[in-house]
Amino acid sequence: MAKLVVFGATGYAGGKIVEEALRRGHEVVAVARHADSLAPRDGLTVRAGSIHDDALLAEVATGADVLISAIPARPMEDGGRLLEAVPALAKAAQDLRVRIGVVGGAGSLRVSEGGPRVIDNPEFPAEYKPEASSHAEVLDAFRELPEGVDWFYVSPAAQFGAYVPGERTGKYRVGGDVLLVDDQGVSTISGDDYAIAFLDEIEQPAHRRRRFTVAY
Repeated sequence: MAKLVVFGATGYAGGKIVEEALRRGHEVVAVARHADSLAPRDGLTVRAGSIHDDALLAEVATGADVLISAIPARPMEDGGRLLEAVPALAKAAQDLRVRIGVVGGAGSLRVSEGGPRVIDNPEFPAEYKPEASSHAEVLDAFRELPEGVDWFYVSPAAQFGAYVPGERTGKYRVGGDVLLVDDQGVSTISGDDYAIAFLDEIEQPAHRRRRFTVAY
């Protein structure tokens, strides 16, 4: 089994990933700025802290197999942005031979092969653009990292989050840089199935140094 460190463990995606990892028998270190809602249990260690704390990052990365970022890309309470944490994540990954997994956004996906990004669609909600744009910057930063840094970035479907929790089916489709939609033109994935896809990539790596997307 692997040792996974999850930053943003109290968030929607982070919480689902933690639960799926524990279900599969992995060892999990759950890191969150407000960790009071997390109770230690078999296989789970809880740490209060931030991905922007370089000392904490280096500590929890030691002996880990995968560092998982499940935090928003927009500025956090302390003013830090996920983009600013990429260099420290990359250094830990390279120095300690740890893989990085990122809960990404859907806004940087293309609406079709060679087409515009989802975020560039005039109908894209303005209130979501800051977060989507920030996540696009994070993806670009990972793509520019040296070959020695092993990472993967998982973009969810367009409809993903606590407002559309969905159900656990154990099924999903995998795409690349183009948004996946069903026969009705709907792009969605439940939190549970997103976590299943995320853990499947950890256990059976198929997208090294690449972004991929999952949806029904």
